[in-house]
Amino acid sequence: MKEIKNILQSQMDDIKSAGTFKNERIIETPQETQINVLGKSVINFCANNYLGLSNNDIVKKAAIDAIEEWGFGLSSVRFICGTQAIHKDLEKIVSEFHRMEDTILYSSCFDANGGLFETILSEKDAVFSDKLNHASIIDGIRLCKAEKNRYNHADMNHLEELLKKSNSNIKLIATDGVFSMDGIVAPLKDIVFLAKKYDALIMVDDCHATGFLGNEGRGSAEYHGVLDDIDIITSTFGKALGGASGGFISSSSEIVETLRQKSRPYLFSNSLAPPLVAACIKVFEIITKDYSYKKKLEENTAYFRNGIKSIGLDIKGKDHPIVPIMIYDAKKAVEMSEKLLEKEIYVIAFSFPVVPKDEARIRVQISASHSKKQIDNAINAFGEVAKELKII
Repeated sequence: MKEIKNILQSQMDDIKSAGTFKNERIIETPQETQINVLGKSVINFCANNYLGLSNNDIVKKAAIDAIEEWGFGLSSVRFICGTQAIHKDLEKIVSEFHRMEDTILYSSCFDANGGLFETILSEKDAVFSDKLNHASIIDGIRLCKAEKNRYNHADMNHLEELLKKSNSNIKLIATDGVFSMDGIVAPLKDIVFLAKKYDALIMVDDCHATGFLGNEGRGSAEYHGVLDDIDIITSTFGKALGGASGGFISSSSEIVETLRQKSRPYLFSNSLAPPLVAACIKVFEIITKDYSYKKKLEENTAYFRNGIKSIGLDIKGKDHPIVPIMIYDAKKAVEMSEKLLEKEIYVIAFSFPVVPKDEARIRVQISASHSKKQIDNAINAFGEVAKELKII
């Protein structure tokens, strides 16, 4: 035990000297745009609470009512005695939302991606994965026996080269719908073109798109006008859709039924808790009838992006509420986030290995709940700190 403790402590010391150690700041209030951290009230710009529904009164009431009607938990997996009527209701709602035949619920989208590839692909098949895909896609692909191909980020020429060389039975292209460190939407129109040309399936992880991207919030495929051309959508309830936890896969009835029979994270994980399921049902009811949340998010995003550009900072992406403000130097990014916290702006610095070396950044995430005053405060604070640190 002493030896491993010394080894791990040495690794932690190296991480700290590199300026990439991740401190977990304790939030002392519910998830909102204004929260208490370290005993002070700060404006929160680092949550995935895109539509501002994480502490919504209507959503909370749906969860509380569900506890009274359905209980707190199922104490079981789905196929033994853990499926309630509301689980099937939510699956139907999600399927209709994504225009898919069926949906299967998971404890998280990480579990969904972890249980997908090994279940539907064999050694006769091949998977083609974007180089910057989320860790859950990478780990899920590692578990499968299919031929593994990784194409350069959003590089359609490279993807086509790999597809052209493959003689596999099933070809599956896997991509994030939105790349979470960059706020960039995958080039799904081009991917659809290649998939049709080489008879491949397409899987999209839409965690940072479901509920708000596209004309009706149906995600990155709707954003690009190719919703009916995507074969598999994986996503989460833990971001725009209430912000709690849980994930899902929407696809053909054959793929979903195969996952129900064979997908290990589904078979061996407890059913989603009734209050979570009921709250998610309520969220879909809200976002399919009331587009004001989505509209406010879009307005806030454009306002913040334009404001940050106007003070001379580099940002990535076009119109997504993930706004990576490029600092490039890891230590300086951490220092900037700490100085911003002193100014009551709560943001997090990201550096290697989460992002490539020399691409350290502060990732700001906009919510529909942010007020114009809160956004102005953030823009002004970024400008002041950037000048102080000689970034601009």
